Amino acid sequence: MKQDLLTLKDWDKTQLEQLLTLARTIKANPKGYRKALDGLSIVALFEKPSLRTRVSFDIGINKLGGHLVYLDSQSNKLAGREDVKDMGANLACWADAIVARVFAHSTLEELAESADVPVINALCDKYHPCQAVADYLTISEHYEDLSKVKLAYIGDGNNVTHSLMLVGVALGCEVIVITPKGYEVDAEIITLTEQRAAQFGGKLTVSTDIKAAIGAHVLYTDTWISMGDTTPLAQIKEVFDPYKIDEALMELTGADYVMHCQPAHRDLEISGSLIDGDTSLLMQQAENRMHGQNAILVQLLAANFTPAN
Repeated sequence: MKQDLLTLKDWDKTQLEQLLTLARTIKANPKGYRKALDGLSIVALFEKPSLRTRVSFDIGINKLGGHLVYLDSQSNKLAGREDVKDMGANLACWADAIVARVFAHSTLEELAESADVPVINALCDKYHPCQAVADYLTISEHYEDLSKVKLAYIGDGNNVTHSLMLVGVALGCEVIVITPKGYEVDAEIITLTEQRAAQFGGKLTVSTDIKAAIGAHVLYTDTWISMGDTTPLAQIKEVFDPYKIDEALMELTGADYVMHCQPAHRDLEISGSLIDGDTSLLMQQAENRMHGQNAILVQLLAANFTPAN
């Protein structure tokens, strides 16, 4: 029976820990997994343009011995050109999996319903699970026990935030989410995250006060202006400037590291000197997108694969 990866909200602590272990194993022994996807083809269906997601999937699948077919919808929604239901069913006739980067989560749900091969969420309006896997893989490379880690996300409550919350508390982390008023995370995601925290031992704190980040080990931010957002920059800066991550905030909080899923706007949501500094994990996150996604692909498509010595 096929398994999709749309949100990770239904993955428990054991499954997530096993996925991170697999990612570390593949990263440490890439030669052993050169034939993990031998003979398999994956379609990458992108409504939205991308740098890290496209390149990391393309090169990653190649390293696993698979073949990727990239379909670009020219930054337009799939709806209207052809029914998503029909597209999913057709692609499943040829492909062994579908990786989709889309505007609406409902598009992913429709693809998953109509395709009898795994569908992987490479980003939608509500979740970014592949990013969360890469992020917690990165954090786990610096902290052996994730249950002792405090991660403070500061900025716009968005798809990245949602996935960081849902995955983090299941791994036992304390996730602190700090947003300006009016830019909070989805209330349903908060409720679900609190339920997962109670079940798996993590903790969620939601605040609009930047001082809630004091004591965090890692500070995390994302762009203030999402792709396609036409809000004037001056208006955005007025709201978000107090939530900028810079050296002063690192000193105030006592954080060890800073993270950003990129693309980053230097000296806007994060200081350029932090991006380039010793506390930056940005490039490690970017590299780990490939390793985390490769683990997802192996888990969903080749769980019984035995790596070569």
